[in-house]
Amino acid sequence: MNNTADFKRPTRTPEFEKRLAKRYRAERTFKLMGQGAIVFSVAVLIFLLGNMLVNGIGGFQRAELAVPITFAESGLTGDEVSLTAPSAVQTLEMQGMAEVVQLFAEKALGERGADQLSDQAWRDVAAALTADPALLEKTEPMIFNLPASSDLASGLAGEGSPEMRALAKDLVSQGKLAENWDWAFLSRSDATSPQAVGIWGALKGSIFTMLVTLALAFPVGILAALYLEEYAPKNRWTDLIEVSINNLAAVPSIIFGLLGLAVFLAVFPNLRSAPLIGGMTLALMTMPVIVISGRNAIKAVPPSIRDGALAVGASPVQVVFHHVLPLALPGMLTGTIIGMARALGETAPLLLIGMRAFVATPPTDLTSPATVLPVQIFLWSDEIDRGFVERTSAAIVVLLLFLLLMNSIAIYLRNKFEKTW
Repeated sequence: MNNTADFKRPTRTPEFEKRLAKRYRAERTFKLMGQGAIVFSVAVLIFLLGNMLVNGIGGFQRAELAVPITFAESGLTGDEVSLTAPSAVQTLEMQGMAEVVQLFAEKALGERGADQLSDQAWRDVAAALTADPALLEKTEPMIFNLPASSDLASGLAGEGSPEMRALAKDLVSQGKLAENWDWAFLSRSDATSPQAVGIWGALKGSIFTMLVTLALAFPVGILAALYLEEYAPKNRWTDLIEVSINNLAAVPSIIFGLLGLAVFLAVFPNLRSAPLIGGMTLALMTMPVIVISGRNAIKAVPPSIRDGALAVGASPVQVVFHHVLPLALPGMLTGTIIGMARALGETAPLLLIGMRAFVATPPTDLTSPATVLPVQIFLWSDEIDRGFVERTSAAIVVLLLFLLLMNSIAIYLRNKFEKTW
């Protein structure tokens, strides 16, 4: 039998061609929809980041008045020992530092201009003196760029009263008022004026809180995942535990805040608004995510790894900690990244435990009063003064950079420990 002769080419009927064209159109439509979704997502991300960066640039600047000060004529006294002591700022305040700065400001800016100097501007001069006590012996004037009041800053931005806009325009024409980069924004803490606020107190509080969260959630979550996957018997109790962990991962964060308020603050009533309590509360919220991702990472380890280790004489504990855990660690770190990123951006549970307090000094340890970046952003966004709008955007930029740095470190560790088989 001649197979070639018996073979018949299938007939492409009009109905067949129509169905084929319809299928191709559906494939092209699906491809275009996918590409459109990607383009839309990227456009939204670019718009969001661009908007934050444009507004954030203004948040890293502040209106400053140029005030020349001649310390030899100021009447201030002190030596290197007194000006480098912890109480140096208080000593200068008692000598009338604020009045001295105000006097030189009136000479340089006039009475109207000097009245628009920030109330705490003298602290910048005091900080310069404590950093270099030899300045007291200077006989030539030194120009200090000191923060202006919120009203004058609004006038410089073209807002506020006509009087302030006119005064700002006049001072700018004289070269005595300008908007300069305010790098000290990264080293100051919260204040009542947008010209004097800083992000360091909230950033340091976030670092302390995240360290407590990681120290509690990561080891407990990993050990719980190892036990449930490698040692726990399969019965109704373990099934109940698994369901409970899955449900906890989906519980709203404010519930964990209520738990922290009812339990942790009841046990430690004097640690309200402390990073220790905040970290413990966020650790409860993060732990289920780490347990679930840890179990999935352990399941992904091939059984042959376990069988090979047992075959060469390794004990069950050695199999888990010498072979399974190192291979599952990259997947566990992925879950930790997700959980820590969620914890870093949380506000509701921390508000309930009192971390919305006004904290003018950075925390010194885990039990000091503190706030965190998301809460600080929330508080500034609720301020009436429009100067806080740009500061809020700048704080968001700092939060995004902190999150990027934290995730980069975790991704580096994940790639370092990653193994292939």
